[in-house]
Amino acid sequence: MRMDFEHPTHPRIAIYSQDGFGLGHMRRTTSIALEVLRQRPDAAVLTLSDSQLGQFFQTAKNHDYVKLPSIVKSGPGDWRAANLPLAFSEVHQIRTDLIRSALLNFRPHLLLVDHMPHGAMGELLPALQALKEAGASTRVVLGLRDILDAPEVIERRWQVEGAYDAIEAFYDRVLVYGMQNVFDMAQQYHFPDMITNLLRYCGYVCTLQTVKNAARIRTRYLSGARPGARLIVAMAGGGADGYPMMSAILDAFPRIRSEQDSALTLVAGPFMPPDLLSNLQKRARRISARVEPSVEESLSVIEAADVVVAMAGYNTTAEILRMRKPAILIPRAGPSAEQRTRARLFAARRWVEVIDPDELSEEKLTQAVLSRLSRQADAGEQTRPDLQGIIAAAAQLLSFLPDMEPVETGVPVPMEIINRQAAVLQ
Repeated sequence: MRMDFEHPTHPRIAIYSQDGFGLGHMRRTTSIALEVLRQRPDAAVLTLSDSQLGQFFQTAKNHDYVKLPSIVKSGPGDWRAANLPLAFSEVHQIRTDLIRSALLNFRPHLLLVDHMPHGAMGELLPALQALKEAGASTRVVLGLRDILDAPEVIERRWQVEGAYDAIEAFYDRVLVYGMQNVFDMAQQYHFPDMITNLLRYCGYVCTLQTVKNAARIRTRYLSGARPGARLIVAMAGGGADGYPMMSAILDAFPRIRSEQDSALTLVAGPFMPPDLLSNLQKRARRISARVEPSVEESLSVIEAADVVVAMAGYNTTAEILRMRKPAILIPRAGPSAEQRTRARLFAARRWVEVIDPDELSEEKLTQAVLSRLSRQADAGEQTRPDLQGIIAAAAQLLSFLPDMEPVETGVPVPMEIINRQAAVLQ
């Protein structure tokens, strides 16, 4: 069935973002959407996402969300419903139908698909096929963080799930949120020429949130410490699997403080299980450390710190690099090899120091933190990361939008909206 796909007023952008376990994909796609809206205030953006924090998102002008039932990934090709007491097949069908209906009715000029060209277990394919059969002129763009998983895992899953076929059949461009000379995606994942020719490397995507309260945050976190004390901040991203790292830094802190006057703040993350969060809070009180479930301004917190201990998620590491802070990364042990790969590559360029999760110990963490606190700027940091990814990605997307006269309901996105939206995503 063919449908009327005329768009007389607003250019329309749809975004598909699957992020049931953490925050990274939603933060990245929302930051890009806000930059597009800043430059094209007449655009209408509709995000389809299953983020479990979706109900807390504050929308900017001309931006809204469709909440999909949340799912989580236990391993390659192994998914389950996050909340509903239903079989995955039932939840998958609900999601597939919602995605197809929303896209056919929204009639986007541009569809940005995050991370999964076929959607989780192929759920996006019926919508892509329906748009094509309906005669839509929708341009379809895939956005990929540079490191997805181990090459053998990606090659096998993409083949089984039809990702390669989906890109060939439906996609006009593939944006890579990274640097080719750090991780050459086409080479590492053995992409066929058809996909390689669509790739555009953008650099790392960082939020546009401004840093404005670092001094106030530093004063608060160092309250009660001796003059000259140093501030250690530990961050676990969404926090669902951040407990081992947080526990280790609590164990190490008394010795660290005995050798260097310091204060410690843990940012546990909104997805840390309540019992584990409570455990950290009780232990922290005994040694005069702080535990924050989440923070409104992660960039300001990073800027306030003298050293940052963090997991190696994409957004956290990009923000650390933007602030140029001494950092110790402790990547996630699994199920994906993504964080370990990123940490290894960044450490090779002397941008960060890394402790493998299998080698994490109180002794090793103590020595690493004391070393970073005493070290001056690393003389080996000759090559800096490209952190302009949000600008480059937005430019690529804007090139696909039709020229239209802005209408009165479209207004520029002020920086306070961008800051508030970024804060919600922390």
